[in-house]
Amino acid sequence: MKYIDIDKWKRKKHFEFFSAMDYPHFSLCADVDVTASREYVKKDGLSFFKAILYMVTAAANAVPELRQRIRLGRVVEHRAVHPSFTMLMENEVFSYCLVEYTPDFSEFAKRTASAMNDRAKNPGIDDPERDDLLYVTSIPWVSFTNITHPIHMHPADSVPRISWGKFYKRGKKLLMPLSLQAHHALVDGLHSGRFYNLLQDKLNKPDEVLGG
Repeated sequence: MKYIDIDKWKRKKHFEFFSAMDYPHFSLCADVDVTASREYVKKDGLSFFKAILYMVTAAANAVPELRQRIRLGRVVEHRAVHPSFTMLMENEVFSYCLVEYTPDFSEFAKRTASAMNDRAKNPGIDDPERDDLLYVTSIPWVSFTNITHPIHMHPADSVPRISWGKFYKRGKKLLMPLSLQAHHALVDGLHSGRFYNLLQDKLNKPDEVLGG
């Protein structure tokens, strides 16, 4: 982790401008093509959820702005960020589940399975009290076109939210809505676009990303 010198930062004026807003977050939703990835995980008997969680986290880690956080008026940039995702329990109430990210998909999938097993035994939505996270949720019942997440206003909550919904067919393609919500003092449309492009590239090459 490193601190960014705001006075020398190219985003200083943007940071100050958006930080002064009552609601500085923005949300973007777009369809991603999961055709190749869905076929790959079905063929290899892999979990589609774990595969998408991994690719989303890997893509976010490749965009520095999605690793930046606001702490008491200062900006930090983490070396890596980790997914904290919602997990539906048997009683139809969700819990939060945290997994430490690793670039190795096989190891990441093992960590995710272990974390989910532990959380199933100990449900909860306790706050991990750290900001090197990505808040992730899936809503597999709805092919949504927009979603907004609750956030803390004071102190500033700058953890990105990433969500995906029910995939659907369009012609020969299998598409899935995916949303990114971020703090505009740190993240712009340009950075969001980079995230989506990186993610789509991974989704198009599941054999390299998941099997390599």
